[in-house]
Amino acid sequence: MARKLSFVFFFFVASLGMAQAPAVKAPPGTAALVNGQAVTESAVQRSLERIPPERRAAARPELINHLIDNMLVDQYLMQQKIVADVAEIDKRHGLMKAEIVKQGKDYAKMLEELKLTDAELKEHISAEIRWEKYVDTQATDKALQEIFEQNKEVFNGASVRARHILLTVSPTDEAEMEKARVQLLSYKKQVEDTVKTEMAKLPPTTDNLAKEKARIAILDESFAIIAKDKSTCPSKDQGGDVGWFTRDGVMVENFSRTAFGLPPYILSEPVKTQFGYHLILTTEKKAGKEVKFDDLKGEAKEYFAEKLRERMAEHVRKFSKITIFPAPAGI
Repeated sequence: MARKLSFVFFFFVASLGMAQAPAVKAPPGTAALVNGQAVTESAVQRSLERIPPERRAAARPELINHLIDNMLVDQYLMQQKIVADVAEIDKRHGLMKAEIVKQGKDYAKMLEELKLTDAELKEHISAEIRWEKYVDTQATDKALQEIFEQNKEVFNGASVRARHILLTVSPTDEAEMEKARVQLLSYKKQVEDTVKTEMAKLPPTTDNLAKEKARIAILDESFAIIAKDKSTCPSKDQGGDVGWFTRDGVMVENFSRTAFGLPPYILSEPVKTQFGYHLILTTEKKAGKEVKFDDLKGEAKEYFAEKLRERMAEHVRKFSKITIFPAPAGI
């Protein structure tokens, strides 16, 4: 989890509430307005360039939400009079330039390729410094110890393997979200009914271990069949199998939390994420190793900061005026 200078620079490329897109024309070059401050279309396009063309339309809403959250957080910090010193900004800016040169790249050319100005980079550095200062005021040893103890699976390398059925829906379309949730409940019932029907065919003398093995096999197969036919995730080709993953952010939070909380081969309820609704089936689990807080205090602080940022953005959204505009024609 250790941060590297080059990562800080490239993170900016992807990080500069989501209201229903209004039927009004966007101000020139504006993708969204956040309390009157613009999320620029150039920032959106800069990030979308890192995504395959065929996925950009689907990725756009999530990306804009991410940019809005970053802006909300920084607006709040500025209201709290948290200041980034000019000397510190210049120091980090110089280190970034030096790192780029060290990698044998031309700084000005790289900015041009990224459609990024030097002033925009400095704005991001300022926001990053403000955030770090705020985190330092909140990340007490007690707070870090508590989040470590309550989330051991994030730090100990525990992993799970799961299948899922995804119905992709915009999180702002409440009617379609509800439709997707109900549809997944019907798929869940279909799987459960198949298991019940097939289990009834077993000989009466079948012992409990054999019954459980049969139940798992029937459940796994029937779930995979529906995933291949109905899921909108590329994992449908593998029957919804997304492979092994850890708890530390590889998957979106609601998905990961649910998958880790499920016993193997017990179906979840429909799970909402920014991608739509999921039906999840955890298939295997691997326990983590023994870990100590003193050895992972830095990682605990990073996780604490991540969750703090999520909570802050969610809270500030409730009191903010956010307008998201449709993508420009031809994009």
